[in-house]
Amino acid sequence: MRGRTLGTIALAVAALAIVAYGGESLRRVWQMTREVKSLEREIAVLRADTAQLSADVTRLRSDPESIEKDARERLGFVKPGERVLKLPPSAGGQ
Repeated sequence: MRGRTLGTIALAVAALAIVAYGGESLRRVWQMTREVKSLEREIAVLRADTAQLSADVTRLRSDPESIEKDARERLGFVKPGERVLKLPPSAGGQ
């Protein structure tokens, strides 16, 4: 009877060790799965950004009007002889 009890205890201890180790592994797999999904979303965003930037580069290389538009809007460039009027911000915009 004593050997049977000792065997049952040993089996229970082994089962607990397997469950504890396996539980940690499952937690790690779940954590890594979440991380992979997050990185996949980030890659999708970066690919979309890359496509947009590539389109911008193509447009700027081939369309002089786009270059002028960007120079005026982004950099505030003006042609010789032009005047720029800067108006104060409207009351509704604040």
